[in-house]
Amino acid sequence: MLSPLLAAAVLGACSKSIDVPAPKAAAEVGTVTVQPEPQSVSIELPGRTVAYLSADIRPQISGIIQRRLFTEGADVKQGQALYQIDPAAYQAAFDSARASLSKAEATLRASKLRAQRYMELNKIDAVSKQDNDDAQSVLSENQAALEVARAALKTAAINLEFTRIAAPISGRIETSTVTPGALVVAQQSVALTTIQKIDPIYVDVTQASVDVLRLRRELASGNIKAVGRDEAPVRLVLEDGSVYAQPGKLKFSGLSVNTGTGMITLRAEFPNPDGMLLPGMYVRAQLEEAVDQAAILVPQKAVTRDPLGAATALILNDAGKVERRALTVGRAIGNRWWVSDGLQAGDRVIVDGLQKIRIGDSVRAVDMSAPPQMQQTPRISAR
Repeated sequence: MLSPLLAAAVLGACSKSIDVPAPKAAAEVGTVTVQPEPQSVSIELPGRTVAYLSADIRPQISGIIQRRLFTEGADVKQGQALYQIDPAAYQAAFDSARASLSKAEATLRASKLRAQRYMELNKIDAVSKQDNDDAQSVLSENQAALEVARAALKTAAINLEFTRIAAPISGRIETSTVTPGALVVAQQSVALTTIQKIDPIYVDVTQASVDVLRLRRELASGNIKAVGRDEAPVRLVLEDGSVYAQPGKLKFSGLSVNTGTGMITLRAEFPNPDGMLLPGMYVRAQLEEAVDQAAILVPQKAVTRDPLGAATALILNDAGKVERRALTVGRAIGNRWWVSDGLQAGDRVIVDGLQKIRIGDSVRAVDMSAPPQMQQTPRISAR
């Protein structure tokens, strides 16, 4: 057996050869402090542009086109002459009707004098009662004939006026389907051309009836800012993704549901002074809704998914330790997620250094919060 002194010497030597590990330094992570902020959501509805007014130009009489009096694709004014039909036959008919009217007026004057004479003579029994009655009857017939002649002259004047085909509305005129020398007939099925008024212009959008009911409730409650009775402001996104500069008004009046599809067509009205919007264009109308004045938004890189697809995030609790938090994530807004449940104001969400830490670790936090920047308004496409 070793003596007590020798044993103490051996134990002392062994204790000097064992190294004690230094305490592990806390990992450094970047955090963002959650701050509520106002956030709106935009409902996006597909639609087509429709002319505010549209008129197909057709002749009201038959004849030969003499001249075309407009430039295709130009703007025309109401009443402006568009075509001239050969007026020769209609001028002759007008002259004939005017001569017939003059003849009827002369005949009426003569019969009126004769009827007056016979009436005076009948009072003194100088003529028979039958002769007086015949004279009065002829006067009535000639008065009616004069009215017929006047109507015939008016009809001839209208037909002569119809040889000049004028624009019924102001707007932009399309290409002509006929050229000078073409024969046209009254009320033909093929239009000579079409005029469309495109300032302002309509945008027809479709939406499910249940969504329209919700929109009307939002409008009534004030969540959607109204611009008039049953009207809401709306923005327009063009086919190339650009936003149309002029705001419009979405109308909720005069609606009916398509029984086959269950959809409702809503009509928006937009100013179009430069003629940028043309009828038939595919567009998307965005209706802004104020849905949350204290929205919680976190960077997308801070949110991960577990094997079941549930959203989670690592936060730094009051003790300075890492904690996992289950989240309810809504829609993306720019590079951030809109979180509806799981976070509250003041929570510190870890956004950087996630690969260096584990649940329960004590870490050193570096605040990476930045002033909230303007984000794109989220869009909910129509179903």
